[in-house]
Amino acid sequence: LYNIVGNISSRSDDGSSPQIPLLHSFVYFGQPYTQIFVNHNGHLTFQTPWSSYIPQRFPMNGTRDIIAPFWTDLNNEVNGDIYYAQFTSGNFIQQVTQDINEYFPELDFSAKWIFMATWYKVGYFSNPGQTTFQAVLTTDGQYSFVLFNYGDLVPSSRSIQAGYDTINSTEYFILPGSFSSNAAGNNSVFRHNSNVNEPGRWAFRVDHEPTGKTRNSGS
Repeated sequence: LYNIVGNISSRSDDGSSPQIPLLHSFVYFGQPYTQIFVNHNGHLTFQTPWSSYIPQRFPMNGTRDIIAPFWTDLNNEVNGDIYYAQFTSGNFIQQVTQDINEYFPELDFSAKWIFMATWYKVGYFSNPGQTTFQAVLTTDGQYSFVLFNYGDLVPSSRSIQAGYDTINSTEYFILPGSFSSNAAGNNSVFRHNSNVNEPGRWAFRVDHEPTGKTRNSGS
């Protein structure tokens, strides 16, 4: 995981952060956004907060753009904190620029902005286990990327989905292991696998160009 920093969201079961104005527009499959919500049940939305705690399998064919690093029934009232932060300069900009260029060397990417949300040692509803993961959004004004980073993922009997979806599901992706007993726990596919050869990290290009990595399901 990247360093865990930022503002801490309120302690509220099925809650969300306040509306967060973005310091740089983020284009998500052709749609520019200037705000975001960090929803406590493991997903990010742009237009409105969303309390949904039972993952709906992508493609939802719905009316919502959503980025879901770990969509399940979480509860930060029990334990843990949910952080969010933005960056436009400094070492973290350099680190993410380096990482994206390693994963997508043909694009000559130079990050101008990063948004990072971290669920740190957050419990499940009715289970105080400690689960840690991150979602990172970044852009250079032309290309947009999403990264998922996974730390300790405590086992849960609840359904868990990771991936992303778009309005009308024109683009979507489900991480392998979603809706399986190996989403979390010691054998977590999220944590031990990768699409960029770094276990526990997944990276996706999400601007208007097709990524070639969408419409895949490993569940």
